[in-house]
Amino acid sequence: MECEAVNNSIHTPIQQWTAARAITLMVGCLLVGITGGWLVRSWRSPVVTKTASVAAISTPSQSSSATASQAVNAARLKGMADAQAAPILERLKKEPSNPVLLISIGNTYYDAQQYPTAVDFYGRALKIKPSDVSVRTDMATAYWYMGDADTAIVEFNKALNYEPNNPNTLFNRGLVKWKGKSDASGALTDWKKLLESNPHYQAKDKVEQMITAAENDLGSTPHKRTN
Repeated sequence: MECEAVNNSIHTPIQQWTAARAITLMVGCLLVGITGGWLVRSWRSPVVTKTASVAAISTPSQSSSATASQAVNAARLKGMADAQAAPILERLKKEPSNPVLLISIGNTYYDAQQYPTAVDFYGRALKIKPSDVSVRTDMATAYWYMGDADTAIVEFNKALNYEPNNPNTLFNRGLVKWKGKSDASGALTDWKKLLESNPHYQAKDKVEQMITAAENDLGSTPHKRTN
């Protein structure tokens, strides 16, 4: 996955979620092979085919080469994140309870796909400021990238306790329900609530498409698009 360009400045006061950051989740779930057959292209990077399918048609040498390439890319991204985070970590030694610094470090590792490290720093920030919905949603999304749908949903639920109509949290929880838990009905509930409470959501067209696809899974009446 291509990640966003590394920003050398600290996100201040905190990096806020945008629609583009939210649907990063969709791309990630596709890349780790969880989504099944409905492939879309959106957000930060192009979608690739399901991991299991690729493995099934790859020769051993191709598979080995791909694994090696992924390992090199992961190491490169980690090195970039470590370099970017280093000065912030130095500041954190003097201000260990500064949530802005903790979140900035978490964002740095999140964008470099170092999700366990991102979760660690997000979790530390949330102990100080548990009501930060954007950070908790990022942390939940990181858990999803790590393959832990159950913990992701728990954290999305906590975020929605603070902001029940947060559109990006509803978007992502719906996707994890649909593709991580095979709960199309639950996903539809989240996405319809999203559109009802946020009629001008930037990614409205994408949500409409996902609703239609989930309804097809259930064999229900197709969703009517709104203007």
